[in-house]
Amino acid sequence: MSITDTAPADGASPEPVAAGMPTGPAAGAERVSRREPSAVLRMSEAEAAEIGGDPDDPDDDELVLLNMGPSHPSTHGVLRLMLELSGETVLRSKPVIGYLHTGMEKTGENLTYLQGGTNVTRMDYASPLFNELAFSLATERLLGIEVPERATWIRMLMCELNRVSSHLLFMATNGMDLGAVSMMIYGWREREEVLRFFEKVTGLRMNHNYIRPGGVAADLPADWRTDVAELIELIEPRLDEYDTLLTGQPIWRERLQGVGIISAAEAVALGATGPLLRGAGMAWDLRRDEPYLFYDQVDFDVIVGIHGDCYDRYAIRLNEIRESLRIVAQIIDAMPSGDYRTQDKKVTPPPRARIDESMEALIHHFKIFTEGFKVPAGEVYAAVESPRGELGVYMVSDGSSVPYRLHVRAPSFVNLQTLPHLMQNGLIADGIAIIGSVDPIMGDVDR
Repeated sequence: MSITDTAPADGASPEPVAAGMPTGPAAGAERVSRREPSAVLRMSEAEAAEIGGDPDDPDDDELVLLNMGPSHPSTHGVLRLMLELSGETVLRSKPVIGYLHTGMEKTGENLTYLQGGTNVTRMDYASPLFNELAFSLATERLLGIEVPERATWIRMLMCELNRVSSHLLFMATNGMDLGAVSMMIYGWREREEVLRFFEKVTGLRMNHNYIRPGGVAADLPADWRTDVAELIELIEPRLDEYDTLLTGQPIWRERLQGVGIISAAEAVALGATGPLLRGAGMAWDLRRDEPYLFYDQVDFDVIVGIHGDCYDRYAIRLNEIRESLRIVAQIIDAMPSGDYRTQDKKVTPPPRARIDESMEALIHHFKIFTEGFKVPAGEVYAAVESPRGELGVYMVSDGSSVPYRLHVRAPSFVNLQTLPHLMQNGLIADGIAIIGSVDPIMGDVDR
C-alpha cells in the first residue's frame, strides 16, 4: 500500500504510517533504534552458571543472567529465553528451543501421503489449514494432478478464515500480555465464532486434516454462504471497536511504539517474513508476489508499516483481518459448482456409499488407506503465506507411498532468531511486548 503522512497532533512532527493502518497521536513515543553489536548471547551452561553477582550484596553491580520460561505464559509456549541483564535492561539474549521436540518431519517420512495431513496439521496449531495446504500443494506437484476449481476456492475460503482466527488469537493474547485484559475476552469471543464454522465444515475446531492431496475432505454445507456472511457481518464492526479500545490508547502506544525496531535490511538478512517483514516496510506477500491457488483473481491490499516496531506489527495484523474478510466476501460470489476433490482414482478413495455396494470399491478404499498411493520420484518445494510468514514444504519422493525426505520451512522458527536483535537494550517488560509481536507458535518451531 502507499505510504502517506498524517497530520501532526498537538504540534508534533508528522508521523508516517501505511495507508489503511490505524492512526492516532504519537503519544510522545520516539521510534529510535537502540541497536548495538553482539545482541546474541553466546555462552555455555557452565559459563552461564558463573555469571551474576552476590544477591545479598546491594552494591554488587555484576551482570545477571535470568532464565525466562519455558513455563512463562508470555513466552507463548515452551520457549526459554536466557537474558543477560544490567538492572532491568536486556544486554544480550538467546532463545532456547527444543522443549516440545515433536519430531513431525521424521514422523512424516514414515506416514503415507494420505496420512501426512494428520501429522503436519499439528505443527502451527493456530493455523493448521495452512500446514495442510502447503503439504498438499507439494504432493500434488509431484503427482502432476489438477485440483478442481471448487476445491481450490474452498481452500482459499478456509485459509483466509483461518488467517482471521489466527490474528484474532494474536490480538487476544497480545492484549493480555500488555495488560489490556478485556481484549483477551473480545478476541477469544470472535475467534470462537470462526472455529464454530470450522467445526461445522470439517468436524473439528483445530487440527482438521481437511485439505488433502487432490482437494478437500468434504464439500461445504448447504448453508455455508449464510454462515460466512454472518461471520463477516459480526467481525467487521468489532474490528472498529478494537481500534477504539487499543489503537489510539496512550498506554497501548507507549508500550508498543519505538519498541522492538527492525529494519527491512535486517529482517531480510535474518530471513524474517510475514508481518515481521512487512512491518519493516517491505511489501512482500506470497499471495500477491508469487500467486498460488486463485489469489491472482481477487483484490486485496498488502499492508505495510514504516518503523518496524511492535506497533506496526500490531496494526498490520489488525488490518490483515479486514483484508482477509474482503477476500472472503469475493470468494462467496466466485465459488463455482463442481467437484470438491479430484476424481483421479489413484489418489481419491471411492464414495462411502459405494463401499456397501461394491467389493471393488471396498478393496480400493482399503488399499488407499492402508498402503497409500505411490508418488513419482522427484523433489519439490511449495510455499504459502501463513499468518506468520512463508510456510514452505520441501519434499523428496523416491517413488514409494511415503516421502523419502520431508522438511518444513516454518516461519515461527525463522522469525524467532530476530528476538535477540529486537530485545537488545530494551527493558524486560519490552521483551514481553516483543515476543507477542513476533507471534511465535512453538509447535511450528519444535516440529
